[in-house]
Amino acid sequence: MAKRVSRARGIPLRAIAPNAVTALALCSGLTGVRYGISGEWERAVLMILLAGALDGIDGQIARMVRGESRFGAELDSLADSISFGVSPALVVYLWSLMAFPRVGWIVALVYAVFAALRLARFNAQIDVVEQPHKSAGFLTGVPAPAGAGLAMLPMYLSFWTGEEIFRSYWLVTPWVAFVAFLMVSNLATFSWSSLKLRRTIRFEAIIAVVVVAAAMVSAPFQTLSVVCIAYLVSIPFSIASYARVRRQRAAAPASPSPLA
Repeated sequence: MAKRVSRARGIPLRAIAPNAVTALALCSGLTGVRYGISGEWERAVLMILLAGALDGIDGQIARMVRGESRFGAELDSLADSISFGVSPALVVYLWSLMAFPRVGWIVALVYAVFAALRLARFNAQIDVVEQPHKSAGFLTGVPAPAGAGLAMLPMYLSFWTGEEIFRSYWLVTPWVAFVAFLMVSNLATFSWSSLKLRRTIRFEAIIAVVVVAAAMVSAPFQTLSVVCIAYLVSIPFSIASYARVRRQRAAAPASPSPLA
């Protein structure tokens, strides 16, 4: 009796929309490199930020249309590696680190590789049951999109202040290396998807979002600078919050065994 050969299933039709958004994010990140090569720095930054915005909605679209797939997850990781690893590294290198060619290029490579390692670690832990950070509502290290935004902080500051000090490779080199370390670190950082607002402050949260959106339109680089600094300030609080959760879990009585 002949063996029945299983056929590989294709991508379901409902998965096309989220995968198309992921592809657009990839195109946006690569377009940022194109603008960086031509010296259009503000456009380069905005294209990478647009890639971050698209990356934030492709997963939401996939869940809405029930279009999650292994193919989409792999495509998303590859796109993130380029949009938030390679593209920011090249743009920041061309903008500042090129004046310090050897060390600057090493730092740019380290940043791009660490972003890929961060994404690989995330993928490797998807099916892991025991994830202390995730179960407590935290991320492990700074996510790649946030890392890209932080790496370009000197560019935001330079655009709206006009100060050349922010373009100095003496400042940008250690900063990019520090952001690369944050991405691969084991530090507990807040996860936006796990944040739950109390009913009493939901209206105030909507107002805050509207204010931030308006500020982003009228003064984008000033607002981005404030957002990045606020995110950095939140990291010590997330570390302390996770430590408190760990202490509470350690102090909680163990659940009784069913055989007892």
